[in-house]
Amino acid sequence: MSIERIVVIGAGTMGQGISRTVAATGIDVILYDLSEEILENSIQALSESLDREIEKWGITIAEKKAILARIKTTVDINNVKKARMLIEAVPEELEIKKKLITTIDDLCPPETIFVSNTSTLSISELASYTKRPERFIGMHFLNPVHKIPLVEVVRGLKTSDETFQIIKEFALRLDKTPVLVHEYPGYVTTRIIVPFLNEAMHVLMEGISTAEEIDEAMKLGFGFNMGPLALADMMGLDEVMSWMENLIKELSEHKYNPCPLLRKMVRAGHLGVKTRQGFFCYDEEGNRVKEEEK
Repeated sequence: MSIERIVVIGAGTMGQGISRTVAATGIDVILYDLSEEILENSIQALSESLDREIEKWGITIAEKKAILARIKTTVDINNVKKARMLIEAVPEELEIKKKLITTIDDLCPPETIFVSNTSTLSISELASYTKRPERFIGMHFLNPVHKIPLVEVVRGLKTSDETFQIIKEFALRLDKTPVLVHEYPGYVTTRIIVPFLNEAMHVLMEGISTAEEIDEAMKLGFGFNMGPLALADMMGLDEVMSWMENLIKELSEHKYNPCPLLRKMVRAGHLGVKTRQGFFCYDEEGNRVKEEEK
């Protein structure tokens, strides 16, 4: 199956990252969201991100122009008919995804492949809201999408071998290493990373050490490139809490119960890099700054 155009639904952080990564391979992207304002802000954020890459000699100006030229935006959901594959990257809430999937299932041709970027929800359950469960599959990208070489390919109970092979080849075309994951809450990466992040937050809340020292200890002691608290900030603390809540609902294991400090920060709107305040402070470009430099 030749894929020359895909639809990405949801223009948030993950939708931007997926669109950029796909467009960089020469595939056209139709990026859908609910309003022109959301889409304009998304393209602006993507453009600024590409500019930062240019400053670091990561890409050229010509490459930036080519990527943006391949991404078209739309608020017309009927445009999902124009691609043989679509990737949904809407918020990690079952009802939101259910409503979206039900709507687009009636619009798309029978051969269209549905891909979900969910990190914790059941692919089999999401597929049950369609008339094509055999053509429904998960691709769990990690943020930042263009830098992380991994994608978890999640088969639902009814995902066909043909769909899996198409998505595996698509992942390789994106220069990602596809790791096959069978249906189970949290898959591999989310299920393992969530207790790690949660425990780091408990250590901070209990006053055992500072955020800086906790991250430094884990980087130097175990060779991580990034400490757990900075990693949570980058992922988005609201997203991290959503993963925890979905996992504790599915698995009923206390290790997934969100740390009270995390709940407090999310309620306060301190969501990490995207709000410039999380466990650490950040500037407009997402770089760490000291508290006194704010």
